[in-house]
Amino acid sequence: MRFENVHIEGLGLALPPDPVSSDSLEERLRPLYDRLGASVGRLELMSGIRERRFWPEGTRPSDASILAGREALEDSGIEKERIGCLIHASVCRDFMEPATASVVHAGLGLPATAEAFDLSNACLGFANAMALVAGRIERREIEAALVVSGEDGGPLVRETIAALLSGEATRKDLKRAYASLTIGSGGAAMVLCHADLAKKPHRLLGGVVRAATQHHELCSGGQSDGASGPLMDTDSEALLHAGNALAKETWPAFLEELQWAPEDADRIVTHQVGVAHKRLLFETLGLDHARDFTTVETLGNVGSVSLPATLTLGVRKGFIRPGHRVAMQGIGSGLHCMMLGLEW
Repeated sequence: MRFENVHIEGLGLALPPDPVSSDSLEERLRPLYDRLGASVGRLELMSGIRERRFWPEGTRPSDASILAGREALEDSGIEKERIGCLIHASVCRDFMEPATASVVHAGLGLPATAEAFDLSNACLGFANAMALVAGRIERREIEAALVVSGEDGGPLVRETIAALLSGEATRKDLKRAYASLTIGSGGAAMVLCHADLAKKPHRLLGGVVRAATQHHELCSGGQSDGASGPLMDTDSEALLHAGNALAKETWPAFLEELQWAPEDADRIVTHQVGVAHKRLLFETLGLDHARDFTTVETLGNVGSVSLPATLTLGVRKGFIRPGHRVAMQGIGSGLHCMMLGLEW
């Protein structure tokens, strides 16, 4: 996919105020750790995640999306009446029906002419939504669009700890649950618009997608029998290597699509899962770690929010500056990979 007239005009980010350390989560698992002979510190050692954040109980995904969406609209300076499409792109939703996008649409006071719907594809949903609305903007079907995501890892983490403590969990059970304990919370939003409406130079150039759906069983989540909240089962090691192999296949196709050499990517923004994943990815693709902006240590894995949140923080901290070419690399369970190129 290639875009000539699509700009990123606004970014929004919403983060819960209070960090929750990995050590504090493991302290809750102290009875299990003592029985298995495990020590506190293992989670941070394996993932590199020092802390993550959770919304207060009762916060809905739409609440986080509205906070981030309001900020992105303000940052863009584009009137709400020009927004032709709103996509809510997170894993978490308020309910099965209606679309959580309906709640966000109402909360932001968007016009009746703005279409609104949910798009869900694990951690890749936000990138998928960017590409979808970019195509519509390029074709002049709409002038501008708002993509939002609101993730809350709190219920998953709480239910995972409860499940591990409720039975005779083994070391294997603990290992498969570690990925769930890396999950964090946050909200992110982006306003995209046609070049004729844009006042900022930040362009979405295009990208590529690849799928390896033979690996769809490596990570699965949902409501389990007898559980009061969501649970997730993950083969982290197999997922690490399968995702890395898919990225290795996607990267050269991405470079060819945009006519870039590997060194043309001044900055790399990845979906933040853990330090081991990122280290292996950069080694496999031959990328310079100095081009990477990392958030996983303090935000954890925030699902679909991780990619846009990392981009936003990289911009706000001055790591990504005007003129930089940015490669956004996203991988979602399933497995699916999308890489998007920006000219900031």
